[in-house]
Amino acid sequence: MSRILVIEDTEDNRRILRDLLTYAGFTLTEASDGERGVALALSERPDLILMDMQLPIVDGYEAARRIKADPALRATPIIAVTSYALAGDEEKARAAGCDAYVTKPFSPRQLLAKVKELLAKAGGT
Repeated sequence: MSRILVIEDTEDNRRILRDLLTYAGFTLTEASDGERGVALALSERPDLILMDMQLPIVDGYEAARRIKADPALRATPIIAVTSYALAGDEEKARAAGCDAYVTKPFSPRQLLAKVKELLAKAGGT
């Protein structure tokens, strides 16, 4: 069973992701700010991370950089899930360490497919 860390400050968005991912059989851990998200990533070692880019305390870009700086987490896939959809935003997220980029509002089916694709590449289930 793959473990997913959701780092998202909006409760409604966390609930949507929680419902989608738990229904699909994943185990979830949640954080509502970037600092807590980094701490949970380091302690829980999830199989995949869904990261909002607009977060309090530490934004998603810095949180992704900190997570990818840990050798044990370098290969952990991070999906940026963000309302930022301007030119250059995807490149900025990828430069920070995100492996995929999904804009809000997202298609649950497409997000789930991306999660499964990255977990398969990373050797998860």
